Amino acid sequence: MIEQVDKHLVAWMRDVLNGVTISLAPPDDTQTGNGVSLYLLEFAQSPALRGGPKRPPLQFSLRYLVTAWGEEAADAHRTLGQLIFAALEHPDYQVDLEAVPLALWTAFGISPRPAFILTTPVRLERVEPELPLVRVPPVIQGSPVVSFFGRVLGPEEIPLANIAVEFPALQLSTRTDSKGYFNFAGIPGGTDTVQLRLKGKGKVLDIAVKPSSSAENPAVINWDVLAQ
Repeated sequence: MIEQVDKHLVAWMRDVLNGVTISLAPPDDTQTGNGVSLYLLEFAQSPALRGGPKRPPLQFSLRYLVTAWGEEAADAHRTLGQLIFAALEHPDYQVDLEAVPLALWTAFGISPRPAFILTTPVRLERVEPELPLVRVPPVIQGSPVVSFFGRVLGPEEIPLANIAVEFPALQLSTRTDSKGYFNFAGIPGGTDTVQLRLKGKGKVLDIAVKPSSSAENPAVINWDVLAQ
């Protein structure tokens, strides 16, 4: 994709300039004739594009260092002037005329020379996911909601009061009353068994219980808590 931008820029420069060599190599002091160095200097972030009904493309920017050489200094200056004006008129190009840091010329091992930075975006269109065509209206099936009544008894059918009863799957908890009764409201109906956790007198009991929705006939849990 970046190489396509390179080719597009080279073609554009050849349209602007007649008979001038275009090089993607970094600038140096060995070129002869008249030419332009179009050197990819760095990548830069671009603001995200806003999308309509489709996903917006991904985007970043390329920053090129543009320098010129010629048989005479005036030839290089004329070439740069033509490119700057042409780039300023182009809707996809941005021209940065800030001075190039001296450290960059030192890194290239050449003396400072006139130059500018040309910035252009790179976009990647994203493929829209194929969504299945819905030919019939959706059918929503819900589960009935019921109450769960239970009772905790100890040895000799003695009611166990103040026992913590937890329903981990629904993150519910309650305590038994003075007669050992407890209940949970609003649990899914049609369940064969539910997993409960009982806590009392420093003991814990994990047990599967068949739920009952009848307050007169609660699910009975027998727990010899003192025998554990």
